[in-house]
Amino acid sequence: MDGSRPLWALALAVLRGFTHILDLFHALEYLWKASHVFHAETSPEAEAFVRERLLDLLRGKVGYVIGGLRQMLTKHRRRLNASQRKTLETVIGYYERNRRYMRYDEYIAAGYPIGSGAVESACRHLVKDRMEGSGMRWTVPGAEAVLKLRAVYLNGDWDPFWQFHMRQEAARRFGRRRWAPLAHPNTSRQVA
Repeated sequence: MDGSRPLWALALAVLRGFTHILDLFHALEYLWKASHVFHAETSPEAEAFVRERLLDLLRGKVGYVIGGLRQMLTKHRRRLNASQRKTLETVIGYYERNRRYMRYDEYIAAGYPIGSGAVESACRHLVKDRMEGSGMRWTVPGAEAVLKLRAVYLNGDWDPFWQFHMRQEAARRFGRRRWAPLAHPNTSRQVA
């Protein structure tokens, strides 16, 4: 996820037992902000600044990155204007708040994705393409039902799901009695 505090609060309350990961690309945006305090936007120096700290993040050295940015803020405080100081303080605060979700070395070793691009693409494909048509209005239960069916279909599980659903419906309607289609009285074929 990104670093949105309300989103993290919700995820931590609802998704217990999961590994929560700060999207690397959101963390990277903050590195670029910090680099532009000291270097021009398209300069090789800005790129080197980001590359060096990105490698530290990927190695699990978030504390080093935070400490280094703090040192830079202290060392250059007098020559930085108020906006530049505020930018560095924001970056440092962002990393401090999200430090426990930035163990990228562990996530990579465990095979976890550290960027949300695939998830965001799946959300667009699964949710947005279906739910945001012209004039559509959804209740939460209705939207959830449609999205569950869409996920089953898009995953290629429609036929097994439908067989399961028919068995469950037969059990609900007929109890423990075994349900089977009736034979048509005039022919040997069965009708449902």
